[in-house]
Amino acid sequence: MNTNDLNTALYEKMATEQDKFRDWLKSQPPEEVLNHAYEYTIREDIVMAMEELVLTDAQAQALLESLSPLEDVYRYFEKLETGYMDVIRDSIESRANEVCREPEELNPLFVYLHSAAYAAEHGETDAYWLSDQANFSCKAAIEQAINGHYGANRLNTEAAVKEVMEKFGAERVQFILANTISHKHRDGRISSANRTWAANIPMPQDEETFRRNVYLVVDKVNPGLLDLFTNQVRKAVQKPEKHSILQKLKQEPPAHKPAAPKKRELER
Repeated sequence: MNTNDLNTALYEKMATEQDKFRDWLKSQPPEEVLNHAYEYTIREDIVMAMEELVLTDAQAQALLESLSPLEDVYRYFEKLETGYMDVIRDSIESRANEVCREPEELNPLFVYLHSAAYAAEHGETDAYWLSDQANFSCKAAIEQAINGHYGANRLNTEAAVKEVMEKFGAERVQFILANTISHKHRDGRISSANRTWAANIPMPQDEETFRRNVYLVVDKVNPGLLDLFTNQVRKAVQKPEKHSILQKLKQEPPAHKPAAPKKRELER
């Protein structure tokens, strides 16, 4: 047999050996299965590695001559200092360090506007997923608030908006509404003013993220009620801005006006 045939034969022999081990393990009581869980996993990895590994003719032939080549390799693996527990310890410490990072880095009120690919490339996966989870929770909260504050053909928009804004903040609520309106751009029940407003809310620019965010669309309420809710959100966001400007004007001293010229100066 050539090298390829030898390696193929060895792989098939190991795979058959693992199949028999699996069948035996499935017949054992749960306690025994747990006792062999680690062994089963490592043996699976050995067989998987043999799919791509190319041994020399001598190496392949030597293992083929064993009655249980998979068992032999596993027992040899057990004796090695693999550093497996070091990897486990490093993983625990690394994850703990991530959780302990500054709160603002993983603030669920922060709306992450980049794609999953960008987040992975820049080491911001945690921020991406935290924001994504908060987005979905906000979407569900908007639906619940609208349904909960609607009765007798009337929506208590102030109460509904306050309920959601206090929990998720203005930025996220606006993001969810803008995302919803952008996906419902042909729905005539959404006013043109709200469509224009939504177009100016910062959103992910890549097409893949836009398509994925269809699952964040507020779709369990009447679009007309959603439009009323959006109107109230816009009012709520604008009010603090107007109030702050008014306060600033009140706090600033009046501009000093130059004194009017005296009569004698005018006569000159």
